Amino acid sequence: MTDGNTEVKKENSDLIGALFNVGAHFGYSRARRHASMKYFIFGNKGNTDIIDLVETAGKMEDSLAFVRSFASQGKTVLFVGGKPEVQGVIRRAAETLAMPYVAGRWIGGTLTNFSEIKKRIRRLAELTADRDAGILAKKYTKKERVLLDREIAKLEENFGGLHGVENLPHALVVVDTRAEATTVKEANDLGIPVIGIMNSDCDLSKVQYPIIGNDASRASVQFFLDEIVSAYREGAKGAVAPQETQSA
Repeated sequence: MTDGNTEVKKENSDLIGALFNVGAHFGYSRARRHASMKYFIFGNKGNTDIIDLVETAGKMEDSLAFVRSFASQGKTVLFVGGKPEVQGVIRRAAETLAMPYVAGRWIGGTLTNFSEIKKRIRRLAELTADRDAGILAKKYTKKERVLLDREIAKLEENFGGLHGVENLPHALVVVDTRAEATTVKEANDLGIPVIGIMNSDCDLSKVQYPIIGNDASRASVQFFLDEIVSAYREGAKGAVAPQETQSA
């Protein structure tokens, strides 16, 4: 019979093996390393930092525990990732949980100026509804409809993943916190916790729940997001009704 410690060690070993298989241990060059990541680097291969997956597994378990607790309270998480190689996986992860997302360029003030962003989201919803109902075709000329279609396309590009959002999220999942520095700053300014998938060039001090690993590989990011989605589902099994979020 195995004791609890043996089972935990096996689980950690399995997680480390899975992380290795998706290349989560590949960091950036030492020249790009952020000082806060010093203790999470196992060594170097060529000019590439190798991330210590034992440390990654520990931090990841802490972050996933937060996700489970968070989900058990029925809270909302916003998924963010603008790099082309991760936009698709960000969108799918969010849609799997019926959560909002920004899979593209972050519009400054999305969190800190949310009252204005809500107006854009509502404008998109109204225009889309009117178009689908045939109201725009009856009310406007062909030239005017062309301009409205362009407006809808632009609003969809910027705010499509936020459709139906009326309140600030309770937490963010951010892929590459360095690339999404504006997003992280807005969350920090408002006291919204960040679950950050972050490589060796990111600032650890800006993220409350770090998942340290390769944020440039689609396979690695997909693995991290799958784990977050699974953790949320586990926590949500006993979730209460979603609470009111912070009003803008």
